[in-house]
Amino acid sequence: MPFRLDMPESWTTSVIFASPHSGRDYPAAFLRDSILDEHAIRSSEDAFVDRLFSAAPRYGAPFLAARAPRAFVDLNRSADELDPALIEDTRRVTHNPRVSSGLGVVPRVVANGRSIYRGKISRQDAQDRLNRYWHPYHARLQALLDESHARFGEAILIDCHSMPHEAIDSICLGRGPRPDIVLGDRFGAAAGQDVIEQIEAAFASVGLTVTRNAPFAGAYTTQHYGRPSREQHVVQVEIDRSLYMNEMTIEPNSDFGAFQDLMTEVISLLTAFGAQDVPLVAE
Repeated sequence: MPFRLDMPESWTTSVIFASPHSGRDYPAAFLRDSILDEHAIRSSEDAFVDRLFSAAPRYGAPFLAARAPRAFVDLNRSADELDPALIEDTRRVTHNPRVSSGLGVVPRVVANGRSIYRGKISRQDAQDRLNRYWHPYHARLQALLDESHARFGEAILIDCHSMPHEAIDSICLGRGPRPDIVLGDRFGAAAGQDVIEQIEAAFASVGLTVTRNAPFAGAYTTQHYGRPSREQHVVQVEIDRSLYMNEMTIEPNSDFGAFQDLMTEVISLLTAFGAQDVPLVAE
């Protein structure tokens, strides 16, 4: 299967969880053709995020998780974000800073700009990745959103990601507490105000410091699916990796279990909001 979908025994909430970057099924041919070793190529992976949110079905919510790794195909990019510097027979149509930096739908680089390949790949190779992984994942995600809307009159997608600890330096600079969580709703374009406030309240209620939209406001998923005027809301969640993993070794740290318990508490709060449409905090 191109993805893993864990459905609840009883679907009771309009909240859906998804993890597009935690896939770790690395094709053998891809690893063989890469100039990176098996450890370096994992640096772009949102490692263990799927485990952090694995409790979602127990609280009545679907959980969709990628199987393919981000370095192989990026499910949080548009299918037409093709990089002519990597993919043969591809022309640049418009300037796209993500593609220019090597982070298109088929990435050319991993973290810190390290090249994945020695040269180019074929257009057919890129298209095969889209056909096998990208299109099925997004077709299933849209189907979940549509079904939630039909059941509950709304859909709230929590798009689950992680961020390197060092990525947060750009927004701190002595201007207040360092955020543990960055929520992205494209500055209000992808989610209603009440939705983003309740999501922020859920993370804050377990003691986490939360900011919005800087340095991550949301990418393809929030932009494409976020339609608050149609009661389809999307919020991207970025979690500081240092809270639960060793970023150098790409292994869970000693705090992983406790942090996973925190995320389970957040899940329970978010799914309750989606089930009953009641505030998580006192007015």
